Amino acid sequence: MIGDAVWLSAGVAFWATVAATPFAVATGWLLARRSFFGKTLLSTIVYAPLVLPPVITGFVLLKLLGRRGVIGGWLADAGIAIPFTFTGAVIAAVVVGFPLFVAIVRHAFEAVDRRHDEVAATLGLAPWRVFSRVTLPLAFPGILAGAVLAFARALGEFGATIVLAGNIEGETRTIPMAVYTLLESPTGEAAAWRLVGVSLGLSLAAMLGYELLVRRHRKLLELDHGR
Repeated sequence: MIGDAVWLSAGVAFWATVAATPFAVATGWLLARRSFFGKTLLSTIVYAPLVLPPVITGFVLLKLLGRRGVIGGWLADAGIAIPFTFTGAVIAAVVVGFPLFVAIVRHAFEAVDRRHDEVAATLGLAPWRVFSRVTLPLAFPGILAGAVLAFARALGEFGATIVLAGNIEGETRTIPMAVYTLLESPTGEAAAWRLVGVSLGLSLAAMLGYELLVRRHRKLLELDHGR
């Protein structure tokens, strides 16, 4: 159980981070660099899972993606099942970790001096070239830090996952679910402690990576400003 839970958690966290990255970068850039009608509403919706209990988030996802849900019914007709699957666990991790990812990406873009964009535009670069050659490289360490933190958040996700994906051994039983299951067994405490140790090690490694990347981003911006 221990090995399966660790590998499954790593897989869920990896694919959740991969799936969330393009949307987090786009949303973070939009909130950082553009003013538009409905920006406050968009920001509120994006950050809502930060304050919602994860179980509530999972319940909403289940109602949307379940076989009788608005989206899930259409997917079921197409032969795609989401609840109680690995995909469901990934989606739960994406939704719960997305606000944190966006917040860090947004800050990374806000920290980049807008004058670089303006100078590049005056040189005739198209907007997408300004983004890919100027803005994105300067914000990249911060974006990578957000990805690391989103990965760590996905590793520890429990509430939304157990509601949407269940606790199926070898399919959706990630580390938190495995610990919960072992604690229900009279002889499971020792194995639970081993999983706790693995989880703690992975979390601390992720946080160390996050701190190093944040420092790298800060130094890059300081060099850019000529400090």
